[in-house]
Amino acid sequence: MRTVAILVTEDDAPSTWDVYEAGLACVVFGVDHGDLADPWYEMRLCGLNPAAPRAEHGWTLRPEHGLEGLHGADTIIVPSVPQAVLDGRAALDPLLVKELQDAAANGVRIAALCNGAFVLAEAGLLDGRRATAHWSYTDRLAARYPRVEVDAGVLYVDDSDVLTSAGAAAGLDLCLHLVRQDLGAHVANQLARRLCVPAHRTGGQAQFVTRHVPDTDDDSVAPVLEWAAKHLDRPLTVADLARRAGMSERTFFRRLREATGSTPLRWLLAQRIAHAQSLLEATALPVEQVAQRCGLGTGTNLRRHFTAHVGVTPTEYRRAYAG
Repeated sequence: MRTVAILVTEDDAPSTWDVYEAGLACVVFGVDHGDLADPWYEMRLCGLNPAAPRAEHGWTLRPEHGLEGLHGADTIIVPSVPQAVLDGRAALDPLLVKELQDAAANGVRIAALCNGAFVLAEAGLLDGRRATAHWSYTDRLAARYPRVEVDAGVLYVDDSDVLTSAGAAAGLDLCLHLVRQDLGAHVANQLARRLCVPAHRTGGQAQFVTRHVPDTDDDSVAPVLEWAAKHLDRPLTVADLARRAGMSERTFFRRLREATGSTPLRWLLAQRIAHAQSLLEATALPVEQVAQRCGLGTGTNLRRHFTAHVGVTPTEYRRAYAG
C-alpha cells in the first residue's frame, strides 16, 4: 500500500485556503476508493501541532500525527504555507525543513500544492529545478528563491520526485496525476469522473486563461470536442472540427484556446495519448492496433508520441498497469 503524508505547515489557525487545499488531497488519498483499486492509499495528516486549530470560518484541520508521521511515507504532500512565512514576517520551523530534506534524500516523492512550493523552496528542494505556484505569487517565489526556475504559466510541473502545482483546482489536477502515475489512467479517469472534474489536464496547460462568455450556447466548442473524443480513430484535422462546429478555422482555434488553454492539435494529441493508455491497460490489443484505434496510425508513431508524453514506452506502460 502506498502511504501518503499530508503536511499541515500552519501550527496556529489555518486559513480557509489551507483547509481547502489540504481537503483536495484528503478527498483523493484519504477517502477509501477501494472499488477503483484495492487496496487504496493509506493517508496520514501530519503537523507541527497535532491539536485542533480552527480556520478563520470555523472549520477544523486536525493533524492526527506530528512530524514523525512523515517517516516511512512514500509521498509527502505540502498543501500550503503559513501566511506569515509567505509574507516574509516569519520563518519556517527548522525541524520541518530538516524533515523534508531528509525525506528527499531518502527518495520520497514530494509534491506541493499552490504556495506549498515556498516550503519546498525554503528546504532547497527546488534549487535548479523547474517549479510553479499560484500565478499571483510566482514573481515573489522567483525573487525570493533565484535558484528556482519558476514557470508561472502552467497548471503543474512534474520534475520526477519533486512536483509543484498552481492554486485551487490545479492542486486536484496534480493529485490525479499522482494517482495516474501510481495506479494507471483507467483508475485516475474513474476517480476524476466520480469527482466531476476533467479526467486529465496536462501540466503544461495554462493556469490562467482569459475566457469570454459566448453569446449563445451554440458558440460552445464542447459538443464538437465531445464528438471528437468518441471518434479518435479518424484522421481528424482542425478543418474537420471547425466545419463540424460551424466556424471558421481561425474562430475555432480561438474558441478552443479560450476553453481549454490548448491548441486544437495539442488537445487532439493529448486525447489520443489518454485513449492509448486506457487501451493498453484494459485490452491485449497489439501496439499497432492500439495506434490505429487512438488515431496515431502506426506503432512507430504511437511509440514516439507516447514515450515523449508519458515517459515510458507503450510496452513498459502496459507491463506496469495492465489489469
